[in-house]
Amino acid sequence: MSSTPSVSSSITIRLEVQARPTAVSELTTAIEHAGGIVTALDVTTSGHERIGVDVTCATRGEEHAAEIVEGLRLLTGVTVGRVSDRTFLMHLGGKLSIESKVPIRNRDDLSMIYTPGVARICEAIAARPADARNLTIKRNTIAVVTDGTAVLGLGDIGPLAALPVMEGKAALFKRFADIDAFPIALDTTDVDRIVDTVCAIAPVFAGINLEDISAPRCFEIERRLRERLDIPVFHDDQHGTAIVVLAALTNALKVVGKDLGTVRIVLSGAGAAGTAVLKLLLAAGAKDVVVTDIAGVVHLARPGLHESLRWTAEHTNPRGATGTLPEALAGADVFIGVSAPDILTGDDIATMAPDSIVFAMANPRPEVDADDAAQHAAIVGTGRSDFANQINNVLAFPGVFRGLLNAQSHRVTTDLLLAAARALASVVSDDELNPTYIVPSVFNPEVTPRVAAAVEKAARAAAGPPPAEPVAPAV
Repeated sequence: MSSTPSVSSSITIRLEVQARPTAVSELTTAIEHAGGIVTALDVTTSGHERIGVDVTCATRGEEHAAEIVEGLRLLTGVTVGRVSDRTFLMHLGGKLSIESKVPIRNRDDLSMIYTPGVARICEAIAARPADARNLTIKRNTIAVVTDGTAVLGLGDIGPLAALPVMEGKAALFKRFADIDAFPIALDTTDVDRIVDTVCAIAPVFAGINLEDISAPRCFEIERRLRERLDIPVFHDDQHGTAIVVLAALTNALKVVGKDLGTVRIVLSGAGAAGTAVLKLLLAAGAKDVVVTDIAGVVHLARPGLHESLRWTAEHTNPRGATGTLPEALAGADVFIGVSAPDILTGDDIATMAPDSIVFAMANPRPEVDADDAAQHAAIVGTGRSDFANQINNVLAFPGVFRGLLNAQSHRVTTDLLLAAARALASVVSDDELNPTYIVPSVFNPEVTPRVAAAVEKAARAAAGPPPAEPVAPAV
C-alpha cells in the first residue's frame, strides 16, 4: 500500500444522506480524518429529506479505501451505495479500440476498400514491397511486445497480466506521438520462439518496441531481432531509460557545476536498464562508474561473477572498489538506482560528495526515500509523478519512434540514442534549470517534436541517401 493517497487508487462512493446543512462537511471531514483526500463532490439527486451525493477521493490502496467506506457507513443518516474504483473503470473493456480511417457508405466505397479494388493494391505491393509503407498501416504502426517476465514493480506476472501495461504503452504512443501501436503479449519465455514469432508478425509493423522482458534474455532477443529484421527494434526498458537518465544527468550536472567526465557515479542495478544506462553514460563521456547489484560491487575478482556481468566488470570501476553499495557510495557525486526499493537511507546519501545528485528510480518505491535523500543531496529525481524531477520513459520513447518512423529507419544506433538524450535535455532552457526542474514535464509540447527531429536527423545520417519515392500508377 502506498504511503500517501494517490489518484491511481481513487474511488467514487455513491451515498444517500439526510438533507441537513452539515451533511457535506460531515462527509468530507470523515474522509479526511481517515487519511483520504476528497477530489470531487457532486450532488446527484435531491429531495425534501434526502440527497444523493457522489464523493471521489484519493486513497492509499484497496485496504485504505475499505476503511474510508466503512467510516462513512458509521455516520448517522448515511447510506452507502455503489463504490467504484476509478482506475478499474478506466480499464473496463481495455484502453484501445480500432477504427476505420475511411467511411464505408455505399457499394462504391466497399468495392474500393475491399474486393475487387483492394486486389490492385495487393498487386502493387507484390510488385514493389516498399509501397507497403504508403499503402497499409505499416507506415505508422509498431508492435509493443512482451512476455510479462519483468513488469515494472510487479516482476514476472505473465503475458495476460502484463497486457494492461502494454495497452497503456500503446495509448501513450498515440497520445504523445500519434503513432498507432498494438500490444502483443506472448505466451512463451523461450528466446527462440519469441524471436521467431516477432519475425513472423513483423510485416505488419514499421518498428518493434520490446517491453518488460527479463534480463539477460532481453539482450539476446533484441540482438537477434535486430540481425533478422529490416525495421528498428527498441527495448524501452533499456534504451528509453538510458536516454532519460542521461538527459536528466546532463542538466543536473549543469545545476551543480560538475562535469560528466570527472564525476564519480555509482549505479545500482546490473540488469537490462542498468546495463543500457551504463553503456550510454560511457558513450557520453563518463569515466568513473561503479556498478552494484544484490551481491555488491561488480568487479572481475568477485567470487561467482556471472558471465553476463563480465562486460560490465571490464568497463567500469577504475578505482578498484569492492564491498557493498553503501560502501561504494561514500564520496560519490552521483547515485543512479534502477534496482530495488529501500536499499539506502538518508544517512547513506549523507556520505556522498557535496552537491550530490540522486536518481532513485525503482517503482513504486525508490531505492531511498526521496524526502530523506533531499536532506543531503542537491538534486533528487525519482520515477514517480508525485515528486519533482520525474525520470519517466514517456519523455523518450514516443519521440524516438516518431523520428524512426519519419526516417523509415532500419536500425537503432548509439549516436541516435545520444542525439535523443541531448534533444530531451535541451527542452529545459538554462533560464528554467533549477534543482527541482532538470527534466521537462511529460506534457511539455516541445518534448516529442524535439526528440523526434533529433532522432530523424541521426537516423538519416546513419542510413545515407534516402530511397527513391514510389511512383504512383498511371491513371
